[in-house]
Amino acid sequence: MVLLVPFDGSDLSRTALERATEFATYRNEDVLALTVIPDEPEYALERGWVDANDPFDIEAIANRMAEQVKSVAPEASFRHEVPEDVSSMASITTDVVRTIRQIANEVDASIVFVGSENAGRVSSPVSSVGSPVSEDPQYDVHIVRHA
Repeated sequence: MVLLVPFDGSDLSRTALERATEFATYRNEDVLALTVIPDEPEYALERGWVDANDPFDIEAIANRMAEQVKSVAPEASFRHEVPEDVSSMASITTDVVRTIRQIANEVDASIVFVGSENAGRVSSPVSSVGSPVSEDPQYDVHIVRHA
């Protein structure tokens, strides 16, 4: 089984990765950091993955995320995914959430460590992946709200 950490480079995702790594020693499980990179330059710009003048390059973004993961948790594995089956009716966040849930199922995640200020609240913003990811009953969820 695997401890899965959706990782976007934010302080909360870094803390989630740190916590998953600590937890992994007690459960004797591997840690997988997952970065979902939609094929949308604006999404990358909003997250600080690229600067306004940078070309949008998914592999370059993935390499930077992998380096960040390695700096936080050298023993963790890294994987990046570009959402497939993108729906013109769904938001980018929905596509990201769908991808995280698919990978959690594929790797048989026992726990997903989500760094989110908004997960678990009564009202959640459309841009948060925390709430929808935490609704899946196939795995436990550890929500990190403070970096």
